[in-house]
Amino acid sequence: MPRRPASSRSQRKARDLSGFIELDRVRLRYQEGDELALEQTSLEVAEGEFVAVVGPSGCGKSSLMKLVTGLLPPSEGNITVAGQDVSGPISIVGMAFQASTLLPWRTTLQNVMLPLEIVQPHRSQLRRHRAAYEEKARALLAEVGLSGFEDKYPWELSGGMQQRANLCRALIHEPKLLMLDEPFGALDAFTREELWDTLQALWMQHGFTVILVTHDLREAVYLADTVYVMSKRPGRILERRHNPLPRPRTQETSFTSQFVDLVHELRDKIKDVRAADG
Repeated sequence: MPRRPASSRSQRKARDLSGFIELDRVRLRYQEGDELALEQTSLEVAEGEFVAVVGPSGCGKSSLMKLVTGLLPPSEGNITVAGQDVSGPISIVGMAFQASTLLPWRTTLQNVMLPLEIVQPHRSQLRRHRAAYEEKARALLAEVGLSGFEDKYPWELSGGMQQRANLCRALIHEPKLLMLDEPFGALDAFTREELWDTLQALWMQHGFTVILVTHDLREAVYLADTVYVMSKRPGRILERRHNPLPRPRTQETSFTSQFVDLVHELRDKIKDVRAADG
């Protein structure tokens, strides 16, 4: 799979130093009288950056994702994406979850093209330019190793193949931001690691911004430029860790002392958070 040349990526990083996503002292309470889900949460993500968010169960990682995409309004604080205040669902985002949620009556190609039927301006152009859109979808499926499976239905695909198609569906409309909530959590370890490489290659090729919510610290260290550690509920950012591991990362990278040490440091931090909860 082709990758964006290192020089091009470094130039893009140099240009995009300002915050593409900014959360400023955000609080979230789902209903009046409820415990706070998030408390004084602030973070900044540069355009093209790959960020992972980790923390103990129930700390508000998924709530953070809903806030950034505009699916929930904050109770207090400000959220901006691409320089605009988030006041409702944003259109520049693609999303993928642990369940692939492919529609069983649609083929792989039809599932991947579903966002084009919903998101403007593609919705208005789809009928006139369907052939070009189908070619684009087939090319994206080929990037993730699904060439030849365009006409298969979800029940004819393995779990890993379904998640590859799920990633393609999240990216078909060329979002600037990809939000991932435990996308590989239901897969076996070998398939999960294969998909780490698939996602890394897609990101290096296309250059979108990523926020990955995960419980898997190895996954966070393998994929992310920056790892944010959240506190127990009500969630807030306790630590921001830069990941210095060079790219592209390979499975051999995960056996290096630098990789293992960073995973252990993050695990110790979360263990301290859980101990404080006790």
